This record gives sequence, structure tokens and C-alpha cells, in this order.
Amino acid sequence: MILDIGFANKSASCGLLINNERPVELRFNKAVEKICAFVAASTRPVNLLIEAPLSVAFDKNGNPTGRAVEKQGSKSRYWYVGPGCAVMVAALYLIKAIAEAEDIVEVRLFEGFVTFKEKDSKSNHSKDVELLREVVEDCSAHHDAIVEAEALRIVESDTLKSAFLVAGIDAGVPPVIMRNCQRAKCSGPA
Repeated sequence: MILDIGFANKSASCGLLINNERPVELRFNKAVEKICAFVAASTRPVNLLIEAPLSVAFDKNGNPTGRAVEKQGSKSRYWYVGPGCAVMVAALYLIKAIAEAEDIVEVRLFEGFVTFKEKDSKSNHSKDVELLREVVEDCSAHHDAIVEAEALRIVESDTLKSAFLVAGIDAGVPPVIMRNCQRAKCSGPA
């Protein structure tokens, strides 16, 4: 499953793609319900790729700091600022709902990061999950798109943690699957 998670009250702010189905756009609560139902019905481990920060970094003094994937030239999208923080909270509530379910299969987390879209391009949740699926389906064409946990540190002394430790859930530091829109021309309709 691939989820471009959003946290809006009245709009379909989540794009969800399950297996080879077409993506659907859902409100947050419906996305959580659909994902939890899929996990509950599964008999095999589930891979869940969420387009939101799933890990955090702190400097040697304990202050939040960026991760290597969040800076490109003079541009940055740090996990602890603005939209990154909001979708991380949304992901926390999703992961908490999954963790509270009984008798579920293993859920393997992957962080998605559709990076550096044009400032004036409207968010397209279906397009974002399709862009991430392209990377997953053809890793060889996107050989630099998968970033392992250890490569997320900007400075060796930075500490990486699960974003969900604040809720008592240690999901580890998942790999990041990136789709760089400055290189891939990602804007436009789905």
C-alpha cells in the first residue's frame, strides 16, 4: 500500500493506492479504516509506504535537525517545520490505530518523500502515490531513490529515532523512497 497522507477536516486529503488498483482520494478517517481493514484481512506481511516523515533527527544538543533527504541546494523541507510536522502527526494516528488492532500481520513501514514540487502546483494525492509506485516497481531506473536509515544523518553525531516514540511506538527508522520532482517533472494532472 502507498499512502499520501493528509490531515484535513472536510476534504479528501489522502491518496491511497493498494496493490495494482487505481489510486483513490479519501478523507483521513476513511483512509485509516481502509488501511486497518486491509491489514486485518491480510495473511502475509504488509508493506506500507507513507508519504510523511516517519523518523526524526536531533543534533548532539537534543535540538531538532534536518535529515539529509530534506535539503536540496538552498531549499529544505524539514520534518519539524510546517506541513512535514502536520503529516507526521497524521501518520502517528494511523500507526497508533494499526498498533492497537489485534492479531495483525507484520506491517513493514517505508517513508515516501515526493520532493520539491513546483511552488504553484496544486497537491495531487493520486499523482503522488503513482509517482512513488513507479519507483517501487522499477528500482533500477530510480537507483538513487532509496535512502537507507544511516544515510539520513547530516552529521555523524545526529540521532535518528522513530517519529512514533513520542506515543510509545518504536517503528524504527524506515528507509526513505524518494521521487525528486525537480528531476522528474512531476507537476501536472494525474
